[in-house]
Amino acid sequence: MDIIKVMIVDDHIIFRKGLRTILNEIDEVKVVAEASNGNELLDLLKKMQTDIIFMDIRMPVMDGIEATKKVTEKYPAIKIIALTMFEEVTYFNEMIEAGAAGFLLKKTTTGELKRAIEAVLNDDTYFSEEFIASATRYQKVKPKDPDVRLSERELEVLDLICMGYSNVEIAKFLGVSQRTVDGHRARLFEKTGAKNAPNLVLYAVKNGLVRT
Repeated sequence: MDIIKVMIVDDHIIFRKGLRTILNEIDEVKVVAEASNGNELLDLLKKMQTDIIFMDIRMPVMDGIEATKKVTEKYPAIKIIALTMFEEVTYFNEMIEAGAAGFLLKKTTTGELKRAIEAVLNDDTYFSEEFIASATRYQKVKPKDPDVRLSERELEVLDLICMGYSNVEIAKFLGVSQRTVDGHRARLFEKTGAKNAPNLVLYAVKNGLVRT
């Protein structure tokens, strides 16, 4: 397997060093660079490549939201995972709209880092279950859209997507074929108007559909 190149963007050097140590202990993962803000990150990307960026949200000079927008516009193949604290869940909407593929709390574990990396590299999303629960509590939930009616099975699939499960994992969990899950997922996109999985999760949170 090819080496997975990772960058860490956070204005706290002690956190960066700790995360670097953990990530470098994961097989096939190599931290190739660190930055303390979005400007430094953009300068790095002019000189070197990466597969994944772990992005802090609140930083000086250029914050994680603006940096995520610029990276996804110029380097769409790079996957961005937001690193956040409980009190920063209010930035959930903006980071999703900017192009983040996942959210992890800064107190994340090695196992969760592995799952998040695997998910985003497979074009899935990964949202810490603890974070989703926190985001759901903090969101100003609007009334459910009466024009969007989801079946019980579609709601089950949506729940599992919000928990970071891939289509293969959802199929095993529900005891159905991956093709069946693909169909449910396609209908969820069609019914909600979500353009990608992060937007689907955002829709679920905003409309109070998360039941985890």
